Amino acid sequence: MQTAYLGIDTGSISTKGVIIDENNKILAADYIWTEGDPIGAVKKIVNLLRQQINERNISIFSIGTTGSARKLIGVMLGAKVVKNEITAHAIGTLSVFPDVQTIFEIGGQDSKIILIDDGVVVDYAMNTICAAGTGSFLSSQAKRLGMEVTEFGEIALASKNPSKLAARCTVFAESDMVHKAQIGHKKEDIIAGLCTAVVANYLNNVGKGKRIKAPIVFQGGVSKNAGVIRAFEEATHEKIHVDPNSHLMGALGVAILSKKAKRETPFPLNISDITYETMGYDCKGCPNHCEIICFYKDGILIDSWGNRCANGNPMQQSLKNA
Repeated sequence: MQTAYLGIDTGSISTKGVIIDENNKILAADYIWTEGDPIGAVKKIVNLLRQQINERNISIFSIGTTGSARKLIGVMLGAKVVKNEITAHAIGTLSVFPDVQTIFEIGGQDSKIILIDDGVVVDYAMNTICAAGTGSFLSSQAKRLGMEVTEFGEIALASKNPSKLAARCTVFAESDMVHKAQIGHKKEDIIAGLCTAVVANYLNNVGKGKRIKAPIVFQGGVSKNAGVIRAFEEATHEKIHVDPNSHLMGALGVAILSKKAKRETPFPLNISDITYETMGYDCKGCPNHCEIICFYKDGILIDSWGNRCANGNPMQQSLKNA
């Protein structure tokens, strides 16, 4: 039997999962849309991963979760490790690029920069108020232009004169794009201009004041866009490294972290028939009126969070009533 480890990265737009062996080699991997249902997305991706290893004698001895829904999914899967995205992405990237000093990461709705010195994270930043430097911005503009966002990269590379678009926020960039189309700019020039705008917004906001040093690794879903890669290389005057699994680095990183926490009996991955539900309410136990979330597995309360005092702890109340 081969020992393996599962990492799940659940974001607001996409959910990623990988299964690795003792040497961090990826045995199974998948990437699906979260579609506003993180629990349903994780049930689906775990089933897809299970099918990929079904014919092999592989057992999962530890699970790690990351991403914006990491706590919820960690409870759902009984994860041994629950880590923030900065740590997970850094560990995953270092496993592929040991000398990396700067990580650019652009996902569906957020983006981040991670600075690394001698294998240790020394600084980071994330976008806070505007989505103009993220994948959702590119997706919405693709829809406006009547094409798939996956076509953007190659079309952008055909441009010899990218349009100059206002980059400081989504609204300005959108209105500027419409204006450029109306006065006759070519579609490939507008698309290349959008890629340049995304990069300019990212560097002027997320990367503002940061000392960007090579080697630079670009990851996240937007790293699959060749037009954005070219725009980053033109802006930084450095080679931008992109791994074929650049969209899976968070899941890879937390799977690696989970290796140290492995247990003696394997985790079952057959969760398709298990019912997971959440229920939220406002606690009346004190003036805080905390928003409590209760998490149920097949109708049994297995965890809760949101309370700021013992009065609002449903787990304790459940134990009292047992």
